[in-house]
Amino acid sequence: MSALASALAYQRLVSEHASLRLLRADHAAVAAALLAAHLGKPGARLAADDLYELIDADLEVLRDHFELPQTARAYCDAWRRDGFIVRRPSVGTRGETLELSPEGHVALRVFAQLDEPRSTVTQSRLLSLAQAVRQLAIDTDPEADRRLAALRAERDRIDEEIARIRTGDFEVLDNRSSLERVNEVLLQAQDLPADFAGVRSRFEQLNHELRARILEVDDAQSSVLDDVFRGVDLIESSDEGQTFSAFSMLIRDPERSSALDSDLSAVLDRDFVRTLSPEARRTLRSLVHDLKHNSREVHGVLTEFARGLRRYVYSQEFQRDRALRDALQEALAAAVLASRQVRPTSAFGQDIELSSLRLSSVGEINVHDPTEYDTGTALGDAEAGTVDLIALAAIARESEIDFTELIDNVNLVVAQRSPVSVGEVLGIRPATQGLASIVGLLSLATTYGTVDPLHTEHLDWLGADGVAREADVAVHTFSEAIA
Repeated sequence: MSALASALAYQRLVSEHASLRLLRADHAAVAAALLAAHLGKPGARLAADDLYELIDADLEVLRDHFELPQTARAYCDAWRRDGFIVRRPSVGTRGETLELSPEGHVALRVFAQLDEPRSTVTQSRLLSLAQAVRQLAIDTDPEADRRLAALRAERDRIDEEIARIRTGDFEVLDNRSSLERVNEVLLQAQDLPADFAGVRSRFEQLNHELRARILEVDDAQSSVLDDVFRGVDLIESSDEGQTFSAFSMLIRDPERSSALDSDLSAVLDRDFVRTLSPEARRTLRSLVHDLKHNSREVHGVLTEFARGLRRYVYSQEFQRDRALRDALQEALAAAVLASRQVRPTSAFGQDIELSSLRLSSVGEINVHDPTEYDTGTALGDAEAGTVDLIALAAIARESEIDFTELIDNVNLVVAQRSPVSVGEVLGIRPATQGLASIVGLLSLATTYGTVDPLHTEHLDWLGADGVAREADVAVHTFSEAIA
């Protein structure tokens, strides 16, 4: 490819590819950090409202270091328009979910590789490459003699290895080489979320392309319709579908998945694994689970698209869409002819009231709940009864301080001698309401008497529960009667 062709191709990538848009965004660092924190894990998907709340909390901290004037909802809408995240309807509940797009995964991987660069020229990678090339040469060899010779050589090598192990003549891989190989596994595992997202995106694109072909081609010439009516699953039979189905069958095979899980458990028990970061150990521990979960999810999408396409054809919905397409094309053709005679801005002398519809999310709908307006059972009329004034007075004394009684007590003692402290009043007229009487006397002395904060006096009284209590308080003195 010439330099001009390459330059034009790269220019198209720079302007169209969402990964490059994220890398050159104004707040690329903030966007990458927030997306990696909340949507960067394998299979991460959050309800839109939950993601807005989490990002709003992060923005409060980030605004001390970055200029971020918008809200989380505004930033998420911008990221969705730019292709960093995708929006999907929530299954089983109202609202929508947000997750990273395949391009978003790629951009985050670029940031991670630049932040923590790892050597790509390692012994383990070379061995993996050589083994893959060797196996490819054997599997594609049409000559039976050469394939048998390769298998016999492999058998002899295995027999020799078995003999050495039986005699104890073998070496355990050193920590450096072990870490190289486990890092190679981790590098491949980190690419899996982007791979699964890309497969799902490709299935969505393929589903759209098949529906477009059904609409654009007549029944007599449509091979897609013939295949669907014959029961052919066009999405699963595509190259992408066959590749994914082979992978899915491999990971869902109980024997193979159990063997992989056992091997990972054995590796995690080795001493060299302790030098790995906690995140790396978690990745290894959950590798099989993540593979099964993502595979199951993409397989569900594949099945949903296949059923939807088959239902779209069997229900004859495509006929209605074809009629709508034909009507639109006829209108556009007539508009082209009319534009040669009449300018689009010319006045017709007629007023046309345009219909309008406010677009909103289904998540904004509030369901009417009749129980919110339920006031309970109706109150009945109580039967008339006799009021006991003594009982009412007792209830009032339990809920309020009887200041009338306390004022009478203070005036009685002050009439005998003056000045008199709260303790002296209690010595002549005990507290009938327990602590409430003490509080009432102190309040009256603060208002109508004097308080000496430099001296204290000892108060003791009998509580309402019959338990004796005492306290040391500042001296509160009454000098005259309370009017």
